[in-house]
Amino acid sequence: MLDTAAPRRLHWDAGLSIWMAVGFFTMLCLALRDVLPWLATYPSDWVAPIAQWVDAWSAVITDLVRPLFRGISWLLKWPMVGVQTALQWLPWPMTMLVVGVVALRAGGYRLAAFSIFTLGYLLVTKYWPQSMNTMALVLLAIPISVFVGFAIGVLAFQVKQARAAINVALDVMQTMPAFAYLIPLLLLFGFGPVVGLIASAVYAIPFMVKNTILGLERVPSDIAEAGVMSGCTPRQRFWLVDVPTAAPQLLVGINQTTMAAFSIMIIASIIGGFADIGWEVLSSMRAAAFGQSLLAGGAIALLAMVMDRITLGLAGHGGAAQHPAWLTSRRMWSVIASALICAWLIRLSGIAVTLPFASTPGLIDADAVNHWVLGLVARFDGPIETFKNEVLYYFILPLRIGMIRAVTPLSWGIALTPTVIAIYVASVAVIAYGLALRFGWRPAFAVVVAALYFFFGFSTFPWPATIALIVTLAWRCAGRAVALFSLSSCIFILLTGLWEPFMQSAYLCGLAVLLCLAIGGALGIWAAHSDTVSRVLRPVQDALQTIPQFVFLIPVLMFFKVGELTALIAIMLYAIVPPIRYTEHGIRSVRVDCIEAGRQCGCTPAQLLFQVKLPLAMPNVMLGLNQTIMAALSMVVVAALVGTKDLGQQVYIALGNASAGLGLTSGLAIALVAMVADRIIRGWYDRHQSAREGHRLIEC
Repeated sequence: MLDTAAPRRLHWDAGLSIWMAVGFFTMLCLALRDVLPWLATYPSDWVAPIAQWVDAWSAVITDLVRPLFRGISWLLKWPMVGVQTALQWLPWPMTMLVVGVVALRAGGYRLAAFSIFTLGYLLVTKYWPQSMNTMALVLLAIPISVFVGFAIGVLAFQVKQARAAINVALDVMQTMPAFAYLIPLLLLFGFGPVVGLIASAVYAIPFMVKNTILGLERVPSDIAEAGVMSGCTPRQRFWLVDVPTAAPQLLVGINQTTMAAFSIMIIASIIGGFADIGWEVLSSMRAAAFGQSLLAGGAIALLAMVMDRITLGLAGHGGAAQHPAWLTSRRMWSVIASALICAWLIRLSGIAVTLPFASTPGLIDADAVNHWVLGLVARFDGPIETFKNEVLYYFILPLRIGMIRAVTPLSWGIALTPTVIAIYVASVAVIAYGLALRFGWRPAFAVVVAALYFFFGFSTFPWPATIALIVTLAWRCAGRAVALFSLSSCIFILLTGLWEPFMQSAYLCGLAVLLCLAIGGALGIWAAHSDTVSRVLRPVQDALQTIPQFVFLIPVLMFFKVGELTALIAIMLYAIVPPIRYTEHGIRSVRVDCIEAGRQCGCTPAQLLFQVKLPLAMPNVMLGLNQTIMAALSMVVVAALVGTKDLGQQVYIALGNASAGLGLTSGLAIALVAMVADRIIRGWYDRHQSAREGHRLIEC
């Protein structure tokens, strides 16, 4: 039986010495922050006017190239108008028939029924015209993204010298907030729906690039050699061997490109709205019409789920659902062609096919939903307000400004006396000592650092100490190169004057990630041990992953109004899925012989979980942590719309002022934070995997 009571003996190693030195430096900075105020607040005199420089250069460059881009905008306007007109021209029964047949081919009867239900929802809520306008943008943006992304992916695969630069560009594009894309596009292309089209296409390109590279790299060498032995020229081998073999991964890329283009539609509506469903969501939220916002958000969420299921099914990743044997690909296209011919004959004959409820309130009245929502919010207003105040005063406010300023008789009911401070220090010391005895010094040190940030606050914590902690963490987890990259990123944030917004983002995203790990990890463990729970959670996770970011704000804003708690909950809803999925997958992937060995040693279920399954599943959990951080950071800008003052708010301010400099620096700051976190976690993962492989070789 495994001994859970025996304490560990603390071993003094080089890592502990390094962290002790960093801890001493942190305590020194905290002790001197009142004597040297610049330790707590980075002086404005030390800020370089990088944003102003970028604004000046962008003005010059924009004036030179604006005619070219306005010409491109004019050219793209006509196909967009053509697709939009075609979708509005197609009678709604024919549209439902075409979508139903494609869904039946992609995922069987269930997906076909769900697709018809979605289109029916658009009819009864009277969002059919707006949804067709949205689909026009998406259907035109997808081919652009796929074509450009495929070309860049092929270039990166075939020209090794360009691979590094393309990978860096992809990392920046995938971590740059979607709002940051809109500023240069607004300056170059002007205001209008074409800007939304271009923004969607540009935002979705990296997904196709990465899947193209991955698919071509996974082409087996024996298949490639067979093509060469058959006498193929390089061009023939590429198009007749490599591309068909990589087709499944390319289809996955098309699926991800589709969802990326769709996810940015609401955001793109800010500068390019033209009576599409994204504009309906924005306008209803601005008018505080939460019932209408829910209806419009439901429409865009359902459309996103339908598109995700159909594209995944056509890519061959639709799960166990199979299309009917009689519905071959040829018959599907025959039905589509027949539907289009029927639509043409209907329009040619002059038969009027009007939308149901066009002149009536419809089955679902938006005003009635608004009244119902307001009544629901009023009913729970008291408990929600109490919960909001408790979390704000006892948790969020101390993290932002520290216990030294948040603990007052008005907010906490007590004053921060020396006795209270002594109790806090003693509690932290006891917890850290217990963790050190049981798990080693690393979690104990982490608890002490977290306690210091909670006591002094993120906003006024000495920036040299924060930089030292980040750089040391990067060095110990991922090596010197990542440490230098982390240091350079911190210096960039300092020089641009964005350190305080960065710390606001750090505590908000950090808190969201920790809560997601706790809640999502618990749900993942539960799902790993219960097939019923796994089946219940799977569709919920699928829905959360396909819903566009903006939609998460609607229910949260409805109940909690504006504020940091609203932003925190919205970030959590968007980032909760990775810890659930990766934890469940990691535990289910633990080898059976390892579990049986633990049982033979007399482990209780709790011991088996915490001493066998979770340690072996930790690489998957860390990958889930990586994805959670990326999702939280990508949601920062969207959450800024509900009242935060972090880096996301800076991007939003830049968009309102059309400031390319502030938008670029703040967006790049978020991208750098995401890349640093990604490199640190991947470095830890690689070292952990290397250590495991070394242990396996030794055992062999």
